[in-house]
Amino acid sequence: MFELRFDEKKCLACQTCDCLTKCQYMDIDTDTAKTEIRKIIDGEDSFVLHQCVTCYACEEYCKMGNHPFYLIVERQEELGIPPTPAPVIRQWVQLAIPQMGELKTEEVKEPALSMCMFGQLAGSIQGKLFDGVTVLPLENQEGMQFFCQLMYLHFARTSVIKERLPRIIENIAKHNIKELICFHDECYGTFASYAPAVGIEVPFKPIHFFEYLYNRLVELKDDIKPLNLKVAYQRPCSSRLAPDKHHFVDDIFNLIGVESVKREFVGENALCCGAPIRGQRKEGSRQLAIDVQRRNIKDMMDAGAEFCVFNCPYCFLTLSERITKSGLKPIFLGDLSRLAVG
Repeated sequence: MFELRFDEKKCLACQTCDCLTKCQYMDIDTDTAKTEIRKIIDGEDSFVLHQCVTCYACEEYCKMGNHPFYLIVERQEELGIPPTPAPVIRQWVQLAIPQMGELKTEEVKEPALSMCMFGQLAGSIQGKLFDGVTVLPLENQEGMQFFCQLMYLHFARTSVIKERLPRIIENIAKHNIKELICFHDECYGTFASYAPAVGIEVPFKPIHFFEYLYNRLVELKDDIKPLNLKVAYQRPCSSRLAPDKHHFVDDIFNLIGVESVKREFVGENALCCGAPIRGQRKEGSRQLAIDVQRRNIKDMMDAGAEFCVFNCPYCFLTLSERITKSGLKPIFLGDLSRLAVG
């Protein structure tokens, strides 16, 4: 069985407990944080396990190289403290069962890009930016064969991820891929953060979609026509699993001639799209989600943004209607980059 590699001594030696004291959805001082993290480490109940909105941010806040969010989710499952109602969890767990029979494969020409379960968005992977890119799933395959399964962190079901992820990795490895571009932050976070954290071997190198975009834009810099737009980026929760790649957002904005407006809820202080919060079972979660979305969009508007830029399809699905009604234009970063090169 795969086990989380969590360094208890390193955690307890931390003097700031940033993982909890920086949380935007719980008001926790340092002394309380130390008490509660000790309980969580020892497998005891803690109010943190009940109030966590599963925004992933504590993974980024932790400067000790540990995995506080993964630990919180494991304890929620062990102690029977699901963030969302049980019927909802059962429905979602059944939604994405990977194919377990023989998988018809073929050698894939690299660079290869996995759309995870978002094959319906593959139409945006075209034009100069993506010349020569092979998109997975292939036409004869189902997207669930490549679905990273990490969304089950939102449902406190790490057991499901540990059971299914090796099969997903095997499905990818059968294509003899040495490097895999990950369209969704969650896929990249799965292979670069979660799998190593629980001891699951990944036989290929994951490449973040934004890193690929940036490098390709550099190659096509003579074709770029600055867009001269003011934008706000909606940072997804799964981006917290790879904070070292977040700089590519601003790097790409600079290349394509757009201004990232100065606002409050950006970078480490970014707000969740609200989808994980809205579906939780605790009292007041729906109103909290609405409030988070309202503050987030108001912040974009007050800063003078014209576009709200997305990468996560779930963030787009959750916020795009509200964004549009507020007068902003929603767009994926890949599509914005395609505009810049014609």
